[in-house]
Amino acid sequence: MKLEGQGKLLRIFIGESDHWHGKPLYAAIVERLREQGLAGATVIRGIEGFGAKSHLHTSRLLRLSEDLPLVIEVVDLEERIRSVLPMLDEMVTEGMVTLETVEVIAYRAPEDEPPHE
Repeated sequence: MKLEGQGKLLRIFIGESDHWHGKPLYAAIVERLREQGLAGATVIRGIEGFGAKSHLHTSRLLRLSEDLPLVIEVVDLEERIRSVLPMLDEMVTEGMVTLETVEVIAYRAPEDEPPHE
Protein backbone atom coordinates (compact mmCIF):
# COMPACT_ATOMS: atom_id res chain seq x y z
CA MET A 1 0.00 0.00 0.00
CA LYS A 2 1.28 3.44 -0.89
CA LEU A 3 0.54 6.16 1.63
CA GLU A 4 2.16 9.56 1.23
CA GLY A 5 1.02 13.15 1.40
CA GLN A 6 -2.13 14.28 3.14
CA GLY A 7 -3.91 11.77 5.32
CA LYS A 8 -6.01 11.60 8.44
CA LEU A 9 -5.03 10.69 11.99
CA LEU A 10 -7.79 8.95 13.89
CA ARG A 11 -7.45 8.80 17.67
CA ILE A 12 -9.73 6.68 19.81
CA PHE A 13 -9.64 7.35 23.56
CA ILE A 14 -11.02 4.48 25.66
CA GLY A 15 -10.38 2.73 28.96
CA GLU A 16 -8.38 -0.42 29.50
CA SER A 17 -11.35 -2.17 31.12
CA ASP A 18 -13.77 -1.45 28.24
CA HIS A 19 -15.03 -4.57 26.46
CA TRP A 20 -16.84 -5.45 23.24
CA HIS A 21 -18.58 -8.83 22.95
CA GLY A 22 -16.44 -10.44 25.62
CA LYS A 23 -13.02 -9.20 24.50
CA PRO A 24 -11.05 -6.07 25.35
CA LEU A 25 -12.41 -3.17 23.30
CA TYR A 26 -8.95 -2.08 22.13
CA ALA A 27 -8.26 -5.59 20.76
CA ALA A 28 -11.66 -5.75 19.06
CA ILE A 29 -11.11 -2.34 17.44
CA VAL A 30 -7.63 -3.22 16.18
CA GLU A 31 -8.92 -6.52 14.82
CA ARG A 32 -11.78 -4.80 12.97
CA LEU A 33 -9.47 -2.09 11.58
CA ARG A 34 -7.13 -4.79 10.29
CA GLU A 35 -10.03 -6.66 8.69
CA GLN A 36 -11.05 -3.43 6.96
CA GLY A 37 -7.54 -3.13 5.49
CA LEU A 38 -6.41 0.08 7.15
CA ALA A 39 -2.72 0.95 6.98
CA GLY A 40 -2.05 0.16 10.64
CA ALA A 41 -3.04 0.88 14.22
CA THR A 42 -1.13 1.42 17.44
CA VAL A 43 -2.49 1.09 20.97
CA ILE A 44 -0.84 3.37 23.52
CA ARG A 45 -1.35 2.80 27.24
CA GLY A 46 -1.44 5.95 29.34
CA ILE A 47 -0.08 6.21 32.86
CA GLU A 48 -2.72 8.67 34.00
CA GLY A 49 -5.76 10.51 32.74
CA PHE A 50 -9.42 11.39 33.21
CA GLY A 51 -12.41 11.64 30.94
CA ALA A 52 -15.93 13.02 30.81
CA LYS A 53 -16.78 11.85 34.35
CA SER A 54 -13.53 13.41 35.74
CA HIS A 55 -12.65 10.10 37.43
CA LEU A 56 -8.85 9.89 37.70
CA HIS A 57 -7.24 6.74 36.28
CA THR A 58 -3.62 6.36 37.35
CA SER A 59 -0.77 3.87 37.57
CA ARG A 60 0.76 5.57 40.61
CA LEU A 61 1.80 3.09 43.28
CA LEU A 62 -0.70 4.23 45.90
CA ARG A 63 -3.62 4.29 43.46
CA LEU A 64 -3.30 1.21 41.30
CA SER A 65 -5.81 1.22 38.49
CA GLU A 66 -7.01 -1.61 36.32
CA ASP A 67 -8.62 0.91 33.98
CA LEU A 68 -5.77 3.00 32.59
CA PRO A 69 -6.42 5.24 29.59
CA LEU A 70 -5.73 3.81 26.14
CA VAL A 71 -5.35 5.65 22.85
CA ILE A 72 -5.60 3.86 19.51
CA GLU A 73 -3.97 5.80 16.69
CA VAL A 74 -4.58 5.11 13.02
CA VAL A 75 -3.21 7.02 10.01
CA ASP A 76 -4.62 6.41 6.55
CA LEU A 77 -6.31 8.14 3.63
CA GLU A 78 -9.36 10.19 4.57
CA GLU A 79 -11.86 8.01 2.71
CA ARG A 80 -10.55 4.85 4.38
CA ILE A 81 -10.71 6.44 7.84
CA ARG A 82 -14.20 7.83 7.28
CA SER A 83 -15.41 4.41 6.12
CA VAL A 84 -14.80 2.92 9.60
CA LEU A 85 -16.35 5.75 11.63
CA PRO A 86 -19.85 4.17 11.71
CA MET A 87 -18.33 0.94 13.03
CA LEU A 88 -16.45 2.85 15.74
CA ASP A 89 -19.58 4.79 16.66
CA GLU A 90 -21.22 1.45 17.44
CA MET A 91 -18.25 0.04 19.36
CA VAL A 92 -17.14 3.07 21.41
CA THR A 93 -19.98 3.71 23.84
CA GLU A 94 -17.77 5.64 26.30
CA GLY A 95 -14.71 7.61 25.30
CA MET A 96 -13.79 10.00 22.52
CA VAL A 97 -12.92 9.73 18.84
CA THR A 98 -10.99 12.52 17.11
CA LEU A 99 -9.82 13.15 13.58
CA GLU A 100 -7.14 15.49 12.30
CA THR A 101 -5.25 16.14 9.11
CA VAL A 102 -1.65 14.92 8.94
CA GLU A 103 1.09 14.86 6.34
CA VAL A 104 2.53 11.38 5.81
CA ILE A 105 6.24 11.62 5.09
CA ALA A 106 6.99 7.89 4.83
CA TYR A 107 5.11 4.61 5.22
CA ARG A 108 7.35 1.65 4.49
CA ALA A 109 7.58 -2.08 4.97
CA PRO A 110 10.27 -4.48 3.74
CA GLU A 111 9.59 -5.16 0.06
CA ASP A 112 10.33 -8.88 0.40
CA GLU A 113 7.81 -9.32 3.24
CA PRO A 114 4.20 -9.95 2.18
CA PRO A 115 1.36 -8.45 4.24
CA HIS A 116 0.09 -10.67 7.06
CA GLU A 117 -3.18 -12.48 6.43
